[in-house]
Amino acid sequence: MKLNANNEQETRAIAAKLAEYLTAGDVILLEGNLGAGKTTFTKGLAEGLGIKRVIKSPTYTIIREYTEGRLPLYHMDVYRLEETGGTELGLEEYFQGDGVSIVEWATFIPEDLPKDYLKINLIPTGANLDQRELIFTATGTHYSQMLAELEKVF
Repeated sequence: MKLNANNEQETRAIAAKLAEYLTAGDVILLEGNLGAGKTTFTKGLAEGLGIKRVIKSPTYTIIREYTEGRLPLYHMDVYRLEETGGTELGLEEYFQGDGVSIVEWATFIPEDLPKDYLKINLIPTGANLDQRELIFTATGTHYSQMLAELEKVF
């Protein structure tokens, strides 16, 4: 599925709509260059889950936990794990836990990822960096069904 967002508000609105379909243990991989809108997307997802706290990029902390919404949100930025991987972090506990895991830069920890997930590529379009194309790719039956439901909305 491909969607276009013309500004940050539209990116956040798409993410908030996705949040309505999420369940405990869901894993979303966000791919895109620096400034592509990964944290903006996560902010919208948090809003859709009812999380009121300010969402910050976990670049230096690797994982930020937000637990006050409909489901806990585990926001991960694993860019700094390029050399070491995520084996020591216990990521599987997050992936199999009671919340939703958002993983930025998942290409650096392929061996630590679950076999099923939803991947979203964010690609800036045009001169305005707030305009982007979002490409959704489902791996596994659960996420394929989720995308089928989302396609009805968009």
